[in-house]
Amino acid sequence: MLLASLMAAAAINTQAGEARLMRFPATNGSEVTFSYAGDLYRVSIHGGMAQRLTSHDGYEAFARYSPDGRQLAFTGQYDGNTEVYVMPSEGGTPRRITYTASNPRDDWGDRMGPNNIAMTWTPDGRGILYRNRISDSFTGQLWCAPVDGGMAQQLPLPEGGFCSYSPDGQKLAYNRVMREFRTWKYYRGGMADDIWIWDTQAQQVTNVTNNVGQDIIPMWIGDEIYYISDRDKTMNIFVYNTATGATSKVTHYDDYDVKFPSCGGGIIVFEKGGYLYKLDPKTKQASQIVVELNDEGGWARTALRQVKGFVTAAQLAPDGIRLVVTARGEVFDLPVKKGVTRNLTHTPGAHEREGKWSPDGKWIAYISDITGETELWLRPADGGDPIQL
Repeated sequence: MLLASLMAAAAINTQAGEARLMRFPATNGSEVTFSYAGDLYRVSIHGGMAQRLTSHDGYEAFARYSPDGRQLAFTGQYDGNTEVYVMPSEGGTPRRITYTASNPRDDWGDRMGPNNIAMTWTPDGRGILYRNRISDSFTGQLWCAPVDGGMAQQLPLPEGGFCSYSPDGQKLAYNRVMREFRTWKYYRGGMADDIWIWDTQAQQVTNVTNNVGQDIIPMWIGDEIYYISDRDKTMNIFVYNTATGATSKVTHYDDYDVKFPSCGGGIIVFEKGGYLYKLDPKTKQASQIVVELNDEGGWARTALRQVKGFVTAAQLAPDGIRLVVTARGEVFDLPVKKGVTRNLTHTPGAHEREGKWSPDGKWIAYISDITGETELWLRPADGGDPIQL
């Protein structure tokens, strides 16, 4: 029986593996919901096998647990626009709660991020705060959508981004500018973000970080506001004590940035280097959440693709008989009129671009990241091994 159990466990382990590239985690203190390959999954806060919650072709991310942990708000693309939806935390049919105008920059790859990001629930669980971006500008505003239906109401703040309520619901820690999706780091200009506190009773705002670096994504737990900052180059978690005004550094990573943290149930979860981590605010200790996935790997399966719609570069050979064409990350040598088309690179795990003929037509130079870095390569035009320059 022991041998049979070990064999069964081994069979299971060959089917599942430790997951990576997990993003945008959220927690209620006992489980974590995260985005993987554009779908939502959930797993125990202690790790283990993840359960898939969504399967739509659109992207689903930024899950946020309700105060009672029974519902999930998230940003999804079920109906065309990127909107906010709600569903049971154990899975179920998503219900749309926002209806906004189309945005020309509503794109997950945009440097300001997608539109209508679900930010947090109101403390009473009746509303969901989300950031809506106006037209194609950088400015985003915070709105509150009723969970049970009705018109969303804009918060009386001129601009807003990631945010978190105080335990009594009387104050809101928030960012003014959305910079987490930006493609550069260590920005120190006038749009560097800070953590602000909006007092809903006094109707005033206070800057509590006032730092030259990026101080973003506040998480209010008890008397402390946790956030991430790149003031020491690598993005790490810091904490601001609202009672004493003191700020201290909590994590000390120097390899990968801490990305997209969130809190719930007294626990902070975040992504780093594609893995998920949890942080206990009481001990200030962080540890990895080891997640396994039985994903079908549909996007990684070998397949034949039409690449004519993905051409990024082309150049005529010196003799005018053939072309070198770069399409969908591969370099092709093809005839102008009739003949054989040759895939010169055959590297589905790398990205090649900018193929160019040598003046004598004997060589083709191109750029590839097959080594993990972007490098210049050379190939004989009539076939042969590549040469890294």
